[in-house]
Amino acid sequence: MRQALIEAVKAIAIADGNFETGIPELLVFRRSEVSLPMACVYELGLGISLQGAKRVVLGEHSYDYTDGQSLVTSVDVPVASHITRASKEQPFYGLYLRLDAHEISHIVAEMDFAGQDKFPKHQAMSVVDTDNGLLDALLRLIQLDNEPQLKANLAPLIKKEIILRLLNSPHSPYLRQIVMSGSAHQKIAKTLCWLKENFSSQFLIDDLARDAHMSPSTFRLHFRDVVKMSPLQYVKNLRLQAARQLMLNERIDVGSAALKVGYESPSQFSREYTRFFGKPPIKDISALRLQQIA
Repeated sequence: MRQALIEAVKAIAIADGNFETGIPELLVFRRSEVSLPMACVYELGLGISLQGAKRVVLGEHSYDYTDGQSLVTSVDVPVASHITRASKEQPFYGLYLRLDAHEISHIVAEMDFAGQDKFPKHQAMSVVDTDNGLLDALLRLIQLDNEPQLKANLAPLIKKEIILRLLNSPHSPYLRQIVMSGSAHQKIAKTLCWLKENFSSQFLIDDLARDAHMSPSTFRLHFRDVVKMSPLQYVKNLRLQAARQLMLNERIDVGSAALKVGYESPSQFSREYTRFFGKPPIKDISALRLQQIA
């Protein structure tokens, strides 16, 4: 089943890069060489390494997944990811399916998890071996491009099947935590959603704690448990990564990017950017543009 899915991805990813499919939430990838760690934000979703290997670093934790293994991200987190095994002869092939928290919530309400109320320690990511049933569902989702007259009706059903299979797999407790009303994980997940939309505004961490109905110390403790970094570090990561994309894609200058993402001091922005990405903004963006040309 994994080989059949690789062949389906090959037909779309005919060169190195990220490729959209006929399903808006589904992307496929191909890489012909290992890569350096790249800072990015992983959203709630399912990633699968079909061939080759990938590493995702979240705070001090590393998650490696390889041939046929899947990684589920249960909340939006800033990470550094890179391909660790790939070659021209055997490229890395992978896919990513964005998941919807509301849909997961509805499906959890329909299922019976009696006797499964114990949750592992809060964790934003989990890696497990992928079974053939899930691979088959993903293959059928990709192949809907060959049946355009059925896609609109079948795609939601197959996506629901995929969530059902994830909720019946070792990924289940990590996904269920984000929809358990009143759980610390759910409260932090709501905070992360708010931060994703409002990171450039000015706010106090204690205000986030109040909105989550937690004391400041409890909020910081649960936040670090889930995201593996402090709230302040998380906000800085979001701002710096957003600024990098603005400079790279919209070609705006360093000072304008700093102000746009919430920094009041361009010099402070440059210092923190250099510590985070290893190079000053101008040098970093120049290097990224050279990589794009290559």
